[in-house]
Amino acid sequence: MRTIKDLDITGKTVFIRCDFNVPKDENGNIADDRRIRGALPTIRYCLERNCKIILASHYERPKPGVYEEKYSLATVVTRLKALLKMASNVTLANNVIGEDTKAKVAAMEPSEVIVLENLRYEAGETQNDENFAKELASMADVYINDAFGACHRAHASIDAMAKLFDANHRAAGFLLSKEVNFFKKTLENPMRPFVAVVGGSKVSGKLEALRQLLDKVDKVIIGGGMAFTFLKAQGYEIGNSLVENDLLDEARTVMIKARKQGVKFYLPVDFVIAPEFSEQCVAKYVPSQEIPKGWMGLDIGPASSRLFREVINDAQTIIWNGPMGVYEMDKYAKGSIKMSHNIADTHATTIVGGGDTADVAQKAGDVDEMTFVSTGGGASLELIEGKALPGIEALKA
Repeated sequence: MRTIKDLDITGKTVFIRCDFNVPKDENGNIADDRRIRGALPTIRYCLERNCKIILASHYERPKPGVYEEKYSLATVVTRLKALLKMASNVTLANNVIGEDTKAKVAAMEPSEVIVLENLRYEAGETQNDENFAKELASMADVYINDAFGACHRAHASIDAMAKLFDANHRAAGFLLSKEVNFFKKTLENPMRPFVAVVGGSKVSGKLEALRQLLDKVDKVIIGGGMAFTFLKAQGYEIGNSLVENDLLDEARTVMIKARKQGVKFYLPVDFVIAPEFSEQCVAKYVPSQEIPKGWMGLDIGPASSRLFREVINDAQTIIWNGPMGVYEMDKYAKGSIKMSHNIADTHATTIVGGGDTADVAQKAGDVDEMTFVSTGGGASLELIEGKALPGIEALKA
């Protein structure tokens, strides 16, 4: 996979597929601009070479063909102007491939930046439509993919478009290259002990990653809602806690594989439980064997936090993907926040999977203490699973 440094881009029109799908608060303000900042090195590299720059990204899931202000990239452009310190040279196009947008691109001067509107306003984006990809490609000389967080999706701007450029005119940006190399290097040759901390709500989304990790790690810590499937598979009462009954056999298989391979497998020993999924109701701590019927586990308890801290104390590499509880509610965020603090306090190489896990690290104030925080939750998970990511394969093809 070639990187932008391998191409001659001086003075050319460069299309950069970014991932500006950033979280916003209830007022529509950007809550975390990490993904925007992650794209800056590639953008600045192009600016230094007098390129005309087209930036493109999706944002959430708008209805194709329907413009809604809440899905616009206008707030992203405002933040981008501030970060690049070039307010006059960064503009937002009115649409994605309209004639007025093409005219604006054609009239661009060197070192100007135009941001296309949300790619998903066009139905062709998610359909990986070749005609839509050709419309995008017609505006640029060079294609750069710097959207690691979207590389696991075979969408037009990720897959079909990349294939329209030859090997001398397409490459990975600095962020994408950094993400892929970091995961590859860590998974192939980790410093040991190597510990995987896996959380989140469901086993189904992490099952293949767990199977792959068991071949590589020395210890596995399970937290979040997925822990209840493993506990029920061992015969424990879990009340109304989240469980995937169709995966109980798979959960047993994972635990048996861990035992056979000498991988130490840790489950929570206590939980914060409540009678309903609410921040207002009564909550209490109980051992994992004592969840009463009618109650549900919503976070790991203090004993689990202490246990997990001891488990990771001697770690040299930690990969963390998934929160320990319903961290979106402050009442049930303690386990996830403590896990973040504990991981940040180790001397290990610490890798945080993107998405919810990165949000927890941000909420805990630990992002700067982590070795590497990925910008892609789903993409990092598929990389761990050993899957071929469409966005990366398209650059290699």
